Amino acid sequence: MPKIDKLLLQMKEVGASDLHYTVGCPPKMRIHGDMQTLDLPVITMEEARDTLFEIVTAEQQKTFLQERDLDFAYGLPGYARYRTNFLFQQNGIGAVFRMIPEKIMTLDQLNAPKAILQFVQLGSGLVVVTGPTGSGKTTTLATVINYINENYYRHILTIEEPIEFVHPNKKCLVTQREVGTDTRSFSAALRSAMREDPNVILVGEMRDQETISLALTCAEMGILVFGTLHTNSAPKTVDRVIDVFPSEEQARIRTMLASSLTGVIAQQLCRRCDIAGRVAAYEVLVGSPALGAVIRTGEVSKIESMIQAGGSVGMQTMDGAIMNLLQNGWISGEEAYAKSFDKRVFEQYYKIEGAEAEGEEEK
Repeated sequence: MPKIDKLLLQMKEVGASDLHYTVGCPPKMRIHGDMQTLDLPVITMEEARDTLFEIVTAEQQKTFLQERDLDFAYGLPGYARYRTNFLFQQNGIGAVFRMIPEKIMTLDQLNAPKAILQFVQLGSGLVVVTGPTGSGKTTTLATVINYINENYYRHILTIEEPIEFVHPNKKCLVTQREVGTDTRSFSAALRSAMREDPNVILVGEMRDQETISLALTCAEMGILVFGTLHTNSAPKTVDRVIDVFPSEEQARIRTMLASSLTGVIAQQLCRRCDIAGRVAAYEVLVGSPALGAVIRTGEVSKIESMIQAGGSVGMQTMDGAIMNLLQNGWISGEEAYAKSFDKRVFEQYYKIEGAEAEGEEEK
């Protein structure tokens, strides 16, 4: 058994999402959002090379030493898969292992809004899932893809770096392509996708002009496209897509986005106070002719009020989602205040909890 496997097996036992293995400090795990140091010796350069290079091929090792970074998926058969990044840092080399759950969760288990199913049922357009790194975007998308796979007869094409959740063929044919192994880049795979008869395309990351433009083109062609960005709200997502392009192209992109944007799901993870773990809060924007008009005219500031007024069609703001979690007793007032956008709304709950805590200490 490779040396690193012992630590990877330990992750599930303690509920860790990430393992950090870096020269110059002991191994650390992120458990329910917090970094915790393991009671182990400081990792030396020699130990790190022996441990990390044991799980890669000679070709991967060569690539890592040349490029100074390496992304790949590492699996323990019958146990779990890990999204893995090797890196160089000031003290030497290191690695981060993100655990990929064995089973794909349902929307109910994720506490995800049912409005997400609208996007699946429409069958075409662009759906952007957005949020900071580690907010659960990949898990949400895996759940949506699995739902399609179990309920529709379609061809699903995923383009990922690396492949994380493996989807067996159920009712759908699922083709999964890994950037760097099966295709040169996201954009190269998207250009080919137009000739591969997909009904659904998952783009692991829309990171550049060409990839975003091709994703919009595929959506306009009647394909349901899911993509991810690193923004924290629906209005900022619209701005980000447009601002990636030079000013002379933005009018064209606004028109494309206005006609093809089916929805935006923005999410972040909140620490639970009732049980150990975290729960996602979701902001949902549903596409409409009114949204298209706002995007064309550049009045993105109106999107927030559209979400607030769109509850009847499944829209919800991030602060509204956080308030629901607070009122259900799932998160604390302190957590709600920390994760909210409008702090004034949650200030009263944060202050009440603080006052109660002080009262207990005085007793």
